[in-house]
Amino acid sequence: MNDYQHGAHTIFKIHLHLVWITKYRKKILEGDVVIRVRDVIREICRSENVEIIKGHVSRDHVHLFVSIPPQVSISRLVQR
Repeated sequence: MNDYQHGAHTIFKIHLHLVWITKYRKKILEGDVVIRVRDVIREICRSENVEIIKGHVSRDHVHLFVSIPPQVSISRLVQR
């Protein structure tokens, strides 16, 4: 149980694979845009106590593999 996270009254391991794509798969994630997208994702995850396990920004999509605490809803995280 070493890889499980512990809360006050919970033990959990919630991993999600999230993928965002650009409209019509246009290849617009380049240069400064990639850096800004990466910084915004890190900032949001830090504010919601979400651990980024792996992440990758391609030219037309973003992959994230994250671990979230139970009090963070998936829809709220994706909305932000």
